[in-house]
Amino acid sequence: MTLATRVIPCLDVAGGRVVKGVNFVDLRDMGDPVELAKAYFDQGADEVTFLDVTATVDERATTYDVVQRTAEQVFIPLTVGGGVRSSEDVARLLAVGADKIGVNSAAIARPGLLDEIADRFGAQVLVLSLDVKRVSAERRAGSASGFVVTTHGGRTETELDALVWAREAVERGAGELLVNSIDADGTKQGFDLELIAAMREVARVPVIASGGAGALEHFAPAITAGADAVLAASVFHTGQLRVGEVKEALARHGIPVRRTEVDR
Repeated sequence: MTLATRVIPCLDVAGGRVVKGVNFVDLRDMGDPVELAKAYFDQGADEVTFLDVTATVDERATTYDVVQRTAEQVFIPLTVGGGVRSSEDVARLLAVGADKIGVNSAAIARPGLLDEIADRFGAQVLVLSLDVKRVSAERRAGSASGFVVTTHGGRTETELDALVWAREAVERGAGELLVNSIDADGTKQGFDLELIAAMREVARVPVIASGGAGALEHFAPAITAGADAVLAASVFHTGQLRVGEVKEALARHGIPVRRTEVDR
């Protein structure tokens, strides 16, 4: 049986508000996260992802509050990421209503964190979030693929090959890969299909494509390239697209989707 493709709105949250920019800079206020999440649930979203893009200690309590209030309104899986540094952080987020937890920078600094989370909570809870950037041939250094992992919202490049890191993370217990193209993020020029295809080659777990969605015609190629789910932010926040429209566009390409907004 072919699994349905998931359509996932992403809420980048800072200070309790949804923000969005281009390439993770020039962030602007896009609204209340609970209200937006509820709207996307009503439109037929399969999941909602929260990413705390500042993730300071002071704002962690705000994140817990937002997640809890959202879980009371929205009855689809919630993935929460940003600033998760320990299995205790995971436990607290799960306790307030998160279903899955995204880990990025902390796992790069200490890969064993992935093992700890997977061993304690199961692979189904653990999502490795990758902010990936292309590098030129002369700057590839240790990155044979030409794709490197970045931290701090794409502002800091590592020398860690994105494909090598993805493979290691899956071996350590990551149950899903959220692959965000820093180059495409916020540009609305389409997903990085080469990156998606490369991740599909090395991963035996679901791949979520992120970064670059700007029109209905951008989503089906991402699935054809190898993604199991598509994630978008600003096109939903601005009302340019609705979740149901994306699902209808995918269905027209013969891609199975779950119920649309008219079913709910």
